[in-house]
Amino acid sequence: MILRFTLPFRTVWGQRLVVCGSLPSLGQWNLDQALSLHYNSDYGLWSQEISLPDDQLGQMAYKYVLLDERDGGKHWEWGPNRTVSYDAQRFTRIVLEDFWRPAAQPENELHTAAFTKALMRRAAPTQPAPTHPATGSVVRFQLSAPRVDSNHQICVLGSDPALGAWDAQQAVVLSDTEYPTWCADVTLQNPEQTAQYKYGIWDPQERKILHLEAGEDRLVYPSPDQRTLRVKADDNFRYSTGNWRGAGVALPVFALRSRRGLGVGEFPDLKLLVDWAVASGLKLVQVLPINDTVATHTWVDSYPYAAISVFALHPQYLNLDAIAELQDRAAREELEQLREELNAKDFVDYEPVMNAKWKFIRLLYQQEKARFLADPEFQAFRAEQESWLAPYAAFSALRDRFQTADFSQWPEEFQTPERVAELTDETSPNFDETGLHFFTQFHLDKQLREAVDYARQHGVVVKGDLPIGIYRHSVDAWTQPELYHMHQQAGAPPDDFSLTGQNWRFPTYNWERMAEDGYAWWKQRMGTLARYFDALRIDHILGFFRIWEIPGHSVEGLLGHFSPALPFSQHEIEQRLGWFDYGRLCVPYIRWHMLPGIFHGQAQQVFDEFMVADEYGAIQLKEHVRTQRQIEQVFEERIAADPSNTDHYKWLRTGLYKLVNEVLLVPDDQRADFYHPRITLHLTQSFRELDEPSSHRLRELYVDFFYRRHEEFWREQGMVKLPPVRYATDMLICGEDLGMVPESVPGVMKALGILGLNIQRMPSDPNVEFGHPGSAPYLSVVSPGSHDMSTVRGWWEEDREKTQRFFEHTLGHYGQQAPPHCEPWVAREITAQHLNSPAMWAIFPLQDLLAMDSGLRRSDAQAEQINVPANPTHFWKYRLHLNLEELNAAQSFTQEVNQLVEHSGRAQTY
Repeated sequence: MILRFTLPFRTVWGQRLVVCGSLPSLGQWNLDQALSLHYNSDYGLWSQEISLPDDQLGQMAYKYVLLDERDGGKHWEWGPNRTVSYDAQRFTRIVLEDFWRPAAQPENELHTAAFTKALMRRAAPTQPAPTHPATGSVVRFQLSAPRVDSNHQICVLGSDPALGAWDAQQAVVLSDTEYPTWCADVTLQNPEQTAQYKYGIWDPQERKILHLEAGEDRLVYPSPDQRTLRVKADDNFRYSTGNWRGAGVALPVFALRSRRGLGVGEFPDLKLLVDWAVASGLKLVQVLPINDTVATHTWVDSYPYAAISVFALHPQYLNLDAIAELQDRAAREELEQLREELNAKDFVDYEPVMNAKWKFIRLLYQQEKARFLADPEFQAFRAEQESWLAPYAAFSALRDRFQTADFSQWPEEFQTPERVAELTDETSPNFDETGLHFFTQFHLDKQLREAVDYARQHGVVVKGDLPIGIYRHSVDAWTQPELYHMHQQAGAPPDDFSLTGQNWRFPTYNWERMAEDGYAWWKQRMGTLARYFDALRIDHILGFFRIWEIPGHSVEGLLGHFSPALPFSQHEIEQRLGWFDYGRLCVPYIRWHMLPGIFHGQAQQVFDEFMVADEYGAIQLKEHVRTQRQIEQVFEERIAADPSNTDHYKWLRTGLYKLVNEVLLVPDDQRADFYHPRITLHLTQSFRELDEPSSHRLRELYVDFFYRRHEEFWREQGMVKLPPVRYATDMLICGEDLGMVPESVPGVMKALGILGLNIQRMPSDPNVEFGHPGSAPYLSVVSPGSHDMSTVRGWWEEDREKTQRFFEHTLGHYGQQAPPHCEPWVAREITAQHLNSPAMWAIFPLQDLLAMDSGLRRSDAQAEQINVPANPTHFWKYRLHLNLEELNAAQSFTQEVNQLVEHSGRAQTY
């Protein structure tokens, strides 16, 4: 039996193609032993044949690889492994007529779970047509086409009578058994003639072709060989209607409000939001991180980006009624009373909500314990998730036993996870401490998967959120501390959210150690997320290129530096600056004339208490307040002792922080005599008081460092770290790429098929004040805002001059006065502008959609903002002011959204 590979592909000198696959003759996936193809320059065709035993029946997998001898590049074609089944009893020859599958094509993203499992899901596969004995030339028409509505099919129509002789009623319907690949074996009646054909979208109810693909006819060339199977592995369906585009809504799960909740949104509430999305023509529901953040049992835990486990789900999202009914009547009555009290609040009252949840979870656990532990479904869940579930349960039990998540404060025998097996043993006398968390996680998992499955059945994608960092006192840090730099802090450089940068206080990643096992932790993390989501937002994707690393002694972010980076050596600084003085460049620059501007009339008092001056007038902070962390400690003690003067102490603390930041170079923490320019150094008093030649040269150094020096270096970092994460699952991946974005980032994201984010108020183009959704590339998400911003209504009232410019130049109302508030018609224009964008997705915070309806939107626009990044002690308590049941009943508003979506073309599959 002969198997022939053919692939049309134009190469240049030094390039060649090979086939690598599962058979010994294909190298058994060893690229060094792959099958080399021969090139026919007249036809631009690569081909080669191999022999298979005549009595063999089986399947093989393979892929094409482009080898570039000029630079040693090994470029595997995009997509999953190709497969072909062979039966030597039916065929003596198989000819594979393939096409190269290039990476970085927009169509590739249609193969992700968002499309294959939700938007275009196949409820019941179409059975293939019965196969007939191979008495002639059989052509297997094989098309990869995920973009087919759930109720439609792919068909092939052509000139040969076996293909309908161009009679649309006689088109051959392909099977979707291997969806998104469609397939049908056809024995041509006139194999000695060239046959023309095209694929079409088939409506099985109407039994007609809805769309015949655009472009020239495809061709099957003559081949009268008997007992030959030709596999026409065709490229993409050629839609005449342009790219697929969809619209979605964003709201954190905790912000969902329903009548059955307990003061906070719960996983089953997602079904109500899906119902509204379907009625509105929206095809995606986006949420914030949902992992467990319970570290202190206080309001601090409301921050959703500080998970104690990147795998476990947050207990606040558990719906108690879905587990079982409480058998104790008094407990049932108490639960109903608490539900009424907590649901009446206009915000998530985190601590009372969690106290109530834990109380009734414990009651349900004791009530259901025997049945739960014997449940085969739980036993299967535990066995499957054991690697993270057991350490999490043990960690949570120890956190509560010792009243802290900081495992360094636990007794020595528990500071490492050596006793996890003992703590989670069902025969242990203290098993209930961990059993409670097995119980909670099992039901959380069950309820979330039910909600996501409901969304998929209704053609709605659920999009999750992956935080870039891990919490310092987490299960992950407890079990695998070698994966993180625990002495460092991750954050973000100054931006529109915070002028002093953001310090998330998370440890940074030890990427070198993670690479040693092929990024196994990341792959496991992504796999767990894919259990629940078909699309994913990667928070601060820039962290895969470089993270803003802040020394442990800093509170604010200004003294951080990018990591990895290429710091300047002292010698290079001396050459480019003309001098080097550690005391002038790296020690806080403090002079008396600066103090009155910061501390006003208290300058002398502050100086006397916290500073000393040398004989030349240079001032230093005293030993006990040299770092921001020392200053923080001093003032935490004063605030605790004298809370009535809290505001005054915070004001003094901020002033001292400012003085610590007055440096021009930040020493590298890995190599002596290497330095990073301090971010925004041109805003310091230290810079302003340099002589003109020095300030000019230092600014040049700064620009080179932040905008030129690292571009190729960071591109390489992204191309090493991102692919294992990107390709760990089939989720549609979107990256939050806001802020100080290196020029290399968009190219890497495009190459990996990762969608970028376009926020109108944070344009990527530094030359424009406002981005225009109409300028967004296809592989992107456009949105009027995010959870870290004020809503459109809130922003409208922040800066009247800026709003006026936006009203005239972006919305097109030239010469007109902008209304003082964001009126419903203004919100509607902004929504329509985003919907008409060429971007794949337009996703709206629900608050911004409700802004279009004066009767539904919240009265206080400022109360709609979810997070304030500039405030490190912000509590996350936003809650939708409407019950989702009310939202679903608001038919006129729902219809308005639906009409806008329909008019934009985002409701159609084709």
